[in-house]
Amino acid sequence: MKDSCALKKRWLLCSLLCSFSLSADDILSGLKEEQFRYDYRKAQLQSDMLRDSWLQPLQLRYSYGKSDQYDGDSTTQNAAISIDQPIFRSGGIYYGIKFAEASRRYSALSIDAARQKLIKEAVSLLMQIRQSDLRIAKQELLIANAGLNLELKTEAYLHGDLDSGFLDNAIIDKNVLIQSLYDLQTLKERQISSYESISDAPYATTPVPKLTLIEEDAFTSEAIDLGLSGHEMEKSRWNSNVTRAKYLPQISLNAGYNWNKIENPAFAGSVIPIRNESRYTTYGMSASMPIDFNEFRDMQIARIEELKAGVAFADKKRELQALYRQVRHNLDNSDKKIALAHENHALYEKLLNDTKSLFQAGYKTQYDVEMLDNSAKIQDIEIGILEYDRQLELLNLYEKVNGAI
Repeated sequence: MKDSCALKKRWLLCSLLCSFSLSADDILSGLKEEQFRYDYRKAQLQSDMLRDSWLQPLQLRYSYGKSDQYDGDSTTQNAAISIDQPIFRSGGIYYGIKFAEASRRYSALSIDAARQKLIKEAVSLLMQIRQSDLRIAKQELLIANAGLNLELKTEAYLHGDLDSGFLDNAIIDKNVLIQSLYDLQTLKERQISSYESISDAPYATTPVPKLTLIEEDAFTSEAIDLGLSGHEMEKSRWNSNVTRAKYLPQISLNAGYNWNKIENPAFAGSVIPIRNESRYTTYGMSASMPIDFNEFRDMQIARIEELKAGVAFADKKRELQALYRQVRHNLDNSDKKIALAHENHALYEKLLNDTKSLFQAGYKTQYDVEMLDNSAKIQDIEIGILEYDRQLELLNLYEKVNGAI
């Protein structure tokens, strides 16, 4: 049963990966990717150092001394190589290695999360740029309609059928729409600048992915945040064991090699024989166990961290479920807006066809036909804008799924 659930989750993840048509390797700039490669390498080396931290270094020592305290000068030289290597720490060595491995997984996934966040930002900007193109096109049609309305008001004013105040309002309305167009164009340039700061892929030709809704179980099981919480929980568990083992018996092997040399010994004339040069080795074993006043508190702190990590894991899962529900709610609202835009588009199309017939019969003007035609196009563009709103909502989920983007 467990294998079946795992296969289903992998299938769901593969499905959403296939729906993402843009390769993540193509979206980030080469310099950004190079920084992430250094981060991965650094994390690996730090993990290796932590894993092997129980191995003690060889101590190399050399000294040279000279003295004229007695008759004649004397020099002494001493060199030694020694090591004091723990071989048993009541499980502490094993726990330490496991803690290092858990730390490596946590660090690697943290880098994945940072990289995925940057990819999401690039894709989001790409979608926003496309959305800005649609908004600009919509604004241009609104301006065209405002221009047609202004021409109608001008003709009515010149024929004495309209007060000048209505004409002034029509001019102001058109100018406001033009200013909004300039704002949209400025916004698009800012989006392009932000996009180009993190991506080498040309914004104009880079394809925008078509995202679909992820199943909730695939979302929660594959979420990076939940994976990070899981690795944090694993780290805390091993660290608790390391802390406990720190206060238990420890056995160490020690060994050394020493070399001493004396030249012109001060007591050369003494009846006590003195060797001018000597070499000898030392080796042995030691056992120790610390008695620390804060031992219990230290272990309690480690245990509290372990329990807290378990609570944080459950809380993170709850947050992800709340995020999924929120996105689903936002998608439902987007679907309603899209459905309304479709209804409006169909209404304007019908009005346009009727107006064309009335125009041919002489009951409507060319202005009426053009304005309704523009209004129908505006609703069509509005559908595209709302579709991008929907895609941006889905992107909030894809950002959280490990390997989705």
